[in-house]
Amino acid sequence: MSNPFLEPYHTLHDATPFDRIQLSDYEPAMREGMRQEDEEIQQIINNPETPTFANTILALEHAGKLLDKVTTVFFNLISAETCDEMDAIAEKMMPELSEHGNNISLNEKLFARVKEVYNQKENLQLNPEESKLLENAYNSFVRHGANLEGEAREEYRRLTTELSKLTLTFSENNL
Repeated sequence: MSNPFLEPYHTLHDATPFDRIQLSDYEPAMREGMRQEDEEIQQIINNPETPTFANTILALEHAGKLLDKVTTVFFNLISAETCDEMDAIAEKMMPELSEHGNNISLNEKLFARVKEVYNQKENLQLNPEESKLLENAYNSFVRHGANLEGEAREEYRRLTTELSKLTLTFSENNL
């Protein structure tokens, strides 16, 4: 049976086909989403061109669409109508998703490209939406530890993994 997350939905307004999604679809779709996003991030990092708004900020904005799609559905459902099987998937995947996010936000080469574009923002002639996207991208990296170094960076990784587990526990207890 095919995984509905890994193919076009073919539904009205591209709505999520909840009737076709099985619990067994989430983990493989999340893993594939992380794999695809890693590949997209590597393409940005390995781009030999000078960092620009288009080849860095827009490319970053478009990276990770599959993972976003899967996790949005999963975490909305788990907060609305969870079950033991969904809890087990969340418990297994949260540390991996946290580490995946850390690998992006703490990627020095990627942040260097974002920072280079950000430092040129006054000369880029961006429209208000583009300017806001650039600002949000830069601030997101900074808020997620990109400027940390050495031991502080590793402590941040440890704390975010712990926080993801605690957030999940809190949500389960809250239900």
